[in-house]
Amino acid sequence: MVPCPATRPTTAALSDASPVAVRRVFYIPGYDPIHPRRYRELYRKEGAAQAEISGYDLDLTARIGSPKSTGGGYGWSVASRMDGAVVASEVDVLVWSDIVRNSMSHTIAATYMQLIRTAWIYISTGALFRLMRLRKGPVIAALYPVGFLLLQAALACAAFAAVLSLGIFATDHAERAIWPDPAYTPLISYGAALSAMLGLITGYAVLRWFKARDGKFYAYYLMHDYAYSARHGGANPPALEARLAEFADEIAGALAGGADEVLVVGHSSGAHLAVSILADLIRDGRVPLSGPALSLLSLGHVVPMVSFLPGAYRLRADLEFLSQSRALTWVDVSAPGDGCAFALCDPVAVSGVAPPRKRWPLVLSAAFTQTLSPARWRELRWKFFRLHFQYLCAFDRPGDYDYFRITAGPMTLGQRYAGRAPSASRIERAVNKYTGTAP
Repeated sequence: MVPCPATRPTTAALSDASPVAVRRVFYIPGYDPIHPRRYRELYRKEGAAQAEISGYDLDLTARIGSPKSTGGGYGWSVASRMDGAVVASEVDVLVWSDIVRNSMSHTIAATYMQLIRTAWIYISTGALFRLMRLRKGPVIAALYPVGFLLLQAALACAAFAAVLSLGIFATDHAERAIWPDPAYTPLISYGAALSAMLGLITGYAVLRWFKARDGKFYAYYLMHDYAYSARHGGANPPALEARLAEFADEIAGALAGGADEVLVVGHSSGAHLAVSILADLIRDGRVPLSGPALSLLSLGHVVPMVSFLPGAYRLRADLEFLSQSRALTWVDVSAPGDGCAFALCDPVAVSGVAPPRKRWPLVLSAAFTQTLSPARWRELRWKFFRLHFQYLCAFDRPGDYDYFRITAGPMTLGQRYAGRAPSASRIERAVNKYTGTAP
């Protein structure tokens, strides 16, 4: 293991630094096939709402018209006036949606094969049962696409059986009316074959109906997500590794570009990608000692879904390495109300790789039941997918977590949370069976 530079400023030193005037923000989405403009529009809409609630000014202007065809950034500029300071932030979405789209099975049969393969991996390795010892919510979310896809298959089979039975029944009665002699049955075999064909068409139509409406059900989408993590046993596919190297180059360029803070935000499965990228940068000596403050904000992480798999050697090594580093500040924010995340689970500790000199992450709760008004909480409580994105949205009763103050305000992440105690309800017990960091 390469030791972290001892001369890099610590969190305490960063807390005494000058206010931020220029910031570079790199947002890494989770497993999302949608065009990254959705994140600009989300930032624009929710930032305006939070600015009105909290009494500061936030102004967005588009900077990059479209993402590069092979990845790269899509971003916008933010000018803010908060706490008497003017801050200019440049936000880039690090795009890997093309990889996500290419990983998705486009046929119904292929998705059901993914279901069988993914379920086998998580069950046979014991990962599923260990994940259940952390949080039930994300495990239920993981089981939901399996159960709902099996329900769809059952309904398709029921439709097939109903059409087949009805066809055979109708053929039998028609034949008896034409040829009363029970020994003479020239139509029955043809009727059964035709009924079976119509039954298959009907069953397939049922499956197609559900697939066409997956924008409401998310069963296919979630199945593709979990299958992507499991397909290589927790290791990154080659295309993703190549993209992470490109992301590292972009962040390294920003570290040499004169900003006061370079902030990397990893949301959902983007959190573990951010961990690996920053671990690579620090190991390779690409974080300048006298450069800007380097910060990592992980939001609604699902790290155990990957780190609990036997082949996730790279991720476990990166978690162990980054948790000791003095080269950055790492704050992890989640909320028990987010049923799609491993809320308040320390991703390093629960993965079983916490070293004796562990410093990070600082695990904090976004406390949805306190930072959202009762009326707003009632409105969102059962919208699980929407709640998973609440970290990027406005809070009508904001606490010390404010996404827009963090990404556009005058304080670095280290300054903002200097001296902040971690959440008392965080989970740190190591339940992972696979703790190796090298094959």
